[in-house]
Amino acid sequence: MSEENKDFGDKAEDAAKEFQEEVKKTFDPQNPDNGKTVAIIAHITFIGWIVAIVMNSQNKTEFGSYYIRQTLGIWILMIVLSFIPIVGCFASLLGLVLIIMSLINAANGKMVPIAVVGTYFQDWFKSL
Repeated sequence: MSEENKDFGDKAEDAAKEFQEEVKKTFDPQNPDNGKTVAIIAHITFIGWIVAIVMNSQNKTEFGSYYIRQTLGIWILMIVLSFIPIVGCFASLLGLVLIIMSLINAANGKMVPIAVVGTYFQDWFKSL
């Protein structure tokens, strides 16, 4: 029985070491996929945006920061437009389209600002 426990303990220790190596690889600032992961997570609801900020604060990447700013701008734009009587009806639909377009660009690894206001978002939120 103690031999079985030893084998189990060794397997658990090996699994923990593998997990630590994977975490280091995933959150390594030199890993080009790190910024892409943050950028994609930023598009998944407001909670995802907060998680992306936390992830990006540990290992800041320009790509991740770009899409954090972009997504924040889209959320704020949706909220502001929702208060305008007639436009408010279409604000959530517009926001959804902008989020999907931005998500596609993030998944493809391109830093493309959204039409008209995307460059303003980058300027206004450059501290993120």
